[in-house]
Amino acid sequence: MIKKTVVILEENQKLIEELKNALEEDFLILKETNDGEEAINFLEETKPDFLITNLFLAGTDGLWILEELNRRDLKVKTIVLSNYCQEEIVERVMASGAYYFMIKPFNLKLLKERMVQTFENKERDILPIKRKISLEEKISKIFINVGIPPHIKGYSYLREGVKMAVNNPEIINNITKKLYPKIGEKYETSASKVERAIRHAIEVAWNRGRIENINNILGVKAFVGAEKPTNGEFIALVADKMILEEA
Repeated sequence: MIKKTVVILEENQKLIEELKNALEEDFLILKETNDGEEAINFLEETKPDFLITNLFLAGTDGLWILEELNRRDLKVKTIVLSNYCQEEIVERVMASGAYYFMIKPFNLKLLKERMVQTFENKERDILPIKRKISLEEKISKIFINVGIPPHIKGYSYLREGVKMAVNNPEIINNITKKLYPKIGEKYETSASKVERAIRHAIEVAWNRGRIENINNILGVKAFVGAEKPTNGEFIALVADKMILEEA
């Protein structure tokens, strides 16, 4: 039987050895590294079955890794390890395409079982098909595809703004007086900082040249060339798409 292949992206050498000892009987470890760029390039060349990565790495993080996997359309099943389990971070990781999230310290035997189950058609493998995708996951997927990185503040503020506009479309007409202040209240910051962070997030997407992706996702040729939407326009377009999908 051909062993499934694994790449390990981790800085802790002791954990690397523990992972290798736990997995090598049933899996083939192709590479171990602590360099995110090196790992991504290797994944693109070899297309392994699994990537096991720490959430926090020197110079980058697991969210960036997931974003790059999406951008390059690499289908490797990614297991994210972290000793940080804030709910919002876990939601971002899973919405960005992670197969599994494990909190350190974790059970190596359980990790191996989850990986084996992937190819045995057990319940874990079919759950994503049955589960209704949440509004937050849909919004996060759009942001990842258009090039808004999950680690910047504007990402969270934008997502909250879209959710508000979906639940109350009229709020888009009061973006300065109502939407920004409500987001600021939730994240304990000022409305002006919310506005600047959202504008920066949109600028990042445009600087990454994802305009065609945005038009394809929205289903209309909303933007051309260097044209960039206002905060309100972008939130309204994404919210409208969410509302239409739910209709």
